[in-house]
Amino acid sequence: METRKGLLEGVTVLDLSRVLAGPYCGMMLADMGATVIKVEIPGKGDDSRGNFPLINGESAYYMNLNRNKLGITLDLKSERGKEIFRKLVANTDILIENYRPGVMDKLGLGYEELQKINPGLIYGCISGFGHYGPYSKRAGYDIIGQAMSGLMSTTGWPGGEPTRTGTAIADVMAGLSCCVGILAAYINKLKTGEGEKVDVALVDSMVSSLEIINIIYLCTGQVPQRIGNRYEAIYPYDSFKAADGSLVIGAGNDKLFGLLCQLMHKPELLEDPRFRCNNDRVLNNAALKPYIEAWLADKTIDATVDELLAAGIPAAPINTIDRVAQDPHIAGAREMFVEIDHPKAGKLKMTGNQIKLSHHKIATFTPAPLLSQDTEFVLQDLLGMTKAEIAQLAADKVF
Repeated sequence: METRKGLLEGVTVLDLSRVLAGPYCGMMLADMGATVIKVEIPGKGDDSRGNFPLINGESAYYMNLNRNKLGITLDLKSERGKEIFRKLVANTDILIENYRPGVMDKLGLGYEELQKINPGLIYGCISGFGHYGPYSKRAGYDIIGQAMSGLMSTTGWPGGEPTRTGTAIADVMAGLSCCVGILAAYINKLKTGEGEKVDVALVDSMVSSLEIINIIYLCTGQVPQRIGNRYEAIYPYDSFKAADGSLVIGAGNDKLFGLLCQLMHKPELLEDPRFRCNNDRVLNNAALKPYIEAWLADKTIDATVDELLAAGIPAAPINTIDRVAQDPHIAGAREMFVEIDHPKAGKLKMTGNQIKLSHHKIATFTPAPLLSQDTEFVLQDLLGMTKAEIAQLAADKVF
């Protein structure tokens, strides 16, 4: 079995989570070198194993979020399965689960019980609304996190429908939040020996991410509305139509706006009282945007972005994903897409890791495990079971 090197080498994680938020958290830890053991339901596995797109019958959705992990199956409803799980917990640093609150307690495997076995256990749990509060028993999905947090109410165009973001951002934010909480708790464990329960909610994670959106209401009483692609606090900071598509310009201060006016050969805009300072431009954004789009009307995206950047003005094309996947900086220098050789799906590209480390480069990506692929290895190597004992467990359908 390959040993992966990384900052978290020697840290053992039990990942009981399914679908996206929890697996994303486990993926981050695995990418950084932790030994992450994915625990799945015998014969079925993670629900996302059936998610599109399928490559030779294997879910690319699952493969992307579960790379660099070992995979075992274990029946946690059986007494023998629970006994094995408790033994694994005794030798584990971190546990991740994203069941509805109360499920692990009903199994007799909640934090309070597992802490008796391993007082230093870091127990990371992700749910829709958290492990306490009046909504704690509600089911949580990404779209619910986006809706309940207020994100959807402020995403989209004026007069349009509330809009979900293109990706499952509530799940991703919850996974990242859990990862941060787990690492903070693990650092504290190294100093004090104390374990910790890290309770992360999809809704909380999204509420935290709304930054200026929340502050506008909390400080002014104004309820933020859908405003398209512009930003509440800066203008021009928006998308603009060019001859062959759209681009974004981020003129984040008065100096940058001055440079933009120079480039557009519109110095008179600097004297216009509607546009003299950033706050004026925010209030009069609808009057300013047509000037910029008139300048862009006969210009191409890529040439204009180059022109803006050369003048010192932040700008970017609104890339389609095919352009992102071929970008020399993102895909090339920053290695945000990596190749994995899967035993069934074959060679395929996956999203790389966004964290770049100077001395422990995240460079090794092993394929996501087939269902129960590493069960015998884990039972034998970690728990010291004999082949006969493992064969009997298999016969009894414990895994």
